[in-house]
Amino acid sequence: MNFEWFVCLRYLKAKRKHGFISLISLISIAGVMVGVMALIVVLAVMTGFTSEFRDKILGINSHVVVQDFSGNINDYEEVAAKVRAVEGVRGVTPYLYSQAMITGGEGGTGAVLRGLDPATAQGVLSLGKHLRTGAIADLSPGQGDGVRGLPGIILGKELAAQLHVSTHDRVRLISASGPLTPMGVMPKISTCRVVGIFETGMYEYDSALAYVSLETAQRFFDLPGAVHGLEVKTTDLNEADRVAKRIEQALGPNFFAKDWMRMNRNIFSALALEKTALSVIMALVVMVAAFNIVSTLIMVVMEKNKDIAILKSMGATSGSIMRIFIYEGLVIGLTGTFLGVLGGLGLCAILSRYQFIKLPDVYPISTLPVLVLPSDVVLIALSATVITLVATLYPSWQAAKVDPAVALRYE
Repeated sequence: MNFEWFVCLRYLKAKRKHGFISLISLISIAGVMVGVMALIVVLAVMTGFTSEFRDKILGINSHVVVQDFSGNINDYEEVAAKVRAVEGVRGVTPYLYSQAMITGGEGGTGAVLRGLDPATAQGVLSLGKHLRTGAIADLSPGQGDGVRGLPGIILGKELAAQLHVSTHDRVRLISASGPLTPMGVMPKISTCRVVGIFETGMYEYDSALAYVSLETAQRFFDLPGAVHGLEVKTTDLNEADRVAKRIEQALGPNFFAKDWMRMNRNIFSALALEKTALSVIMALVVMVAAFNIVSTLIMVVMEKNKDIAILKSMGATSGSIMRIFIYEGLVIGLTGTFLGVLGGLGLCAILSRYQFIKLPDVYPISTLPVLVLPSDVVLIALSATVITLVATLYPSWQAAKVDPAVALRYE
């Protein structure tokens, strides 16, 4: 053990008459520990929220949506073949998307009707994971009602509750885009049978979405052989924006592609802002603990003024004296950081395993989501170490400035 570390550890092991300084050191360690622990938990919770929202949104929506500036896509199979050839594309499926009135049981309400191709949709959308009853394949023609052959429809849980229907019940689709007569627009009516109910946990989706086969939607909206666009699944959802640009380049100027981040920019921007704001607030806790380290070292320097003068008289350099107190501050900071990391990871593990914090119904998540990223933990630990290191510089510099002659004049 070198000279600086030996003296540093001796100062940290305060004798009985210096017990107050030792207590302040423990408080400084506790302050750093609480700050680091709080920062890890806050970032883990905000990361969990972002991940949960992303998974729920992408459970119903695709990574990229491709549309034609002129409107409907008539030769969608040819366009889909070009999109599949783009680097980073895993799957492509056509879709139709419009509003309709749905009635059944004892209720009726407006909804968003989406037509999808059961053969290709399962490779692009994660709707199957959210189905409580039924399967996407049941939407295929002839699968809806067996004997009667009614087309199938999949409803959101809340939408089914509003309509007072369940699996195998009939519902009617009513469209206002029917033929024009002297009496006005003649609504178009189609009868379907409920073949499945899905639940995503997001009320906006569960209360407003209904799925039918692409063929059923084309007949209902009078769009034979046409679709509104293509839904694309990428090999890496974080690369969706780059894949969207490649798709636009491959299809030409008549088409445009939007990735999931662009379509949901508002909600993810709000979550990112909250995460940043809370991180700054929690970082202030670490800075307050750093000020405790400053006060602790200043008190040690004042208490050890004579010791410093004797060390200098025996040949210790100003650099050695400065390193003694830098090491002392680092020991306090690193100990607090280490305990804070352990405490934060332990608390996150408890919250994730037992889920005893329940969230109100206004959230699409029932319990507090926790997702710890190793990069966040490393960044927090490094930041806390740097803050505590900076906090040691001024007291250490003051210790190095002690003049032996002045300190020992009256001894």
